[in-house]
Amino acid sequence: MRDLFGVVMLFGVYSLLTAILFMDLDAVDVAFTEAAVGAGVTTVLLLSSLRLTRRWEAPPRHNPLVSLLVVGVTGAALVYATLDAPLLGDPSAPVHKHVAPHYLQLAAEEVGMPNIVTAVLASYRGYDTFGETLVIFTAGLAVLLLLGFPEARKSRVASSAIGDQVVLKVVVKLLIPLILLYALYVQFHGDFGAGGGFQAGVIFATGLILYDMVFGGAVARGVIPASWLPRLAALGVLIYGGVGLISMLAGKPFLDYSALSTDPVRGQHLGVLLVELGVGITVFSIVLSIFHALSGRKPQS
Repeated sequence: MRDLFGVVMLFGVYSLLTAILFMDLDAVDVAFTEAAVGAGVTTVLLLSSLRLTRRWEAPPRHNPLVSLLVVGVTGAALVYATLDAPLLGDPSAPVHKHVAPHYLQLAAEEVGMPNIVTAVLASYRGYDTFGETLVIFTAGLAVLLLLGFPEARKSRVASSAIGDQVVLKVVVKLLIPLILLYALYVQFHGDFGAGGGFQAGVIFATGLILYDMVFGGAVARGVIPASWLPRLAALGVLIYGGVGLISMLAGKPFLDYSALSTDPVRGQHLGVLLVELGVGITVFSIVLSIFHALSGRKPQS
């Protein structure tokens, strides 16, 4: 397809269908993330990027057969590699014999959380999640270095991107408090149900992006100044890493949350809440910063 708008729309539909597939596989947390990030805020960011370019892709200057050949060979190699993988849902697969039983049987006792997914991501895989948070922070910083920090210049978008729609403004005023409240629920209820810092940060940023699109960039930046966002993103990473440093100062390994309390299980619970808070702050700040950087630039004529 040469129509980039159509490509973005198809990408959003594909992400939504993927989220439905994850729901069918009982992977609720993954479905939640795919719906919020893939079908939600990513589509908005791609549309914001498309606003700065053109709707139609330029004709390619090279022979597309070479690219098709490379993609075909790579795809065939990946399909061949899957032949050695265990079947989906195979109870005799190694992951179901050696890894999953430990988490299923001991997560509630060792971490004290009903949601095993959160226990795995924030506690057992704390190093990995910390790395993911650093990746998000680094990627956002790279985008801001390329596009320019929003606080370095005044926003060129003073009015709403969709015009003066009174009915829409009234509806959005009613929806935004509910969106932000739901984001807080997802943030602090991820240990009992689906959710966590990644999803909450995206949902919170989505509420402010909606406010920006309806009421205008100048008004939205008056709520949370753009100069705060890079600092908030760094604060989220520091909160996450600071929990690990406290563990080390207490004589425990890095990100061993049992050092946060005399009761190891209570310390695990407190540590997970703190690191999820750091993740939520970083994700929220980076997503909103990228949107401000894109929407604040002058469209290409």
